[in-house]
Amino acid sequence: MDNSNLNFEKYPRPSDDEIKASLTAEQYQVTQKSGTEPPFRNAYWDNHEKGIYVDVVTGEPLFSSRDKFDSGTGWPSFSKGIEDQAFVLVTDRKFGMERVEVRSRSGDSHLGHVFYGEATSPQGVRYCMNSAALRFVPYEEMAREGYGHLMSFVES
Repeated sequence: MDNSNLNFEKYPRPSDDEIKASLTAEQYQVTQKSGTEPPFRNAYWDNHEKGIYVDVVTGEPLFSSRDKFDSGTGWPSFSKGIEDQAFVLVTDRKFGMERVEVRSRSGDSHLGHVFYGEATSPQGVRYCMNSAALRFVPYEEMAREGYGHLMSFVES
């Protein structure tokens, strides 16, 4: 898919004070302190609506509902992002294991982790995200909210 119409520079990171004022305590803990929300008790793990998921801090588009799948983990899972360059991947060695942390490019928000060789994923890749790091924009609202140029990423 042609990503040439994606202008991610228009999603600058707000100041730390603005971020703290605009997020809930859970959103702040997850995105700014690399926290994790509980599985099966978060907003989007079971969301089947058509739309896109954006960084809760900047509004930068990250995922399409078309690439969301049920991984059985209790967190929203995606087989790919709207644009690979929207993510910064970092080796995470916390908790005695090595994982790949996913952070947003513009907001430097902790989003979750990516896992490779996943049998449940249609493409073998599972972006396991925290709902608290995302904001869902329903398909019907995308144009009104300035994401109309991304509607083709959601359409079948």
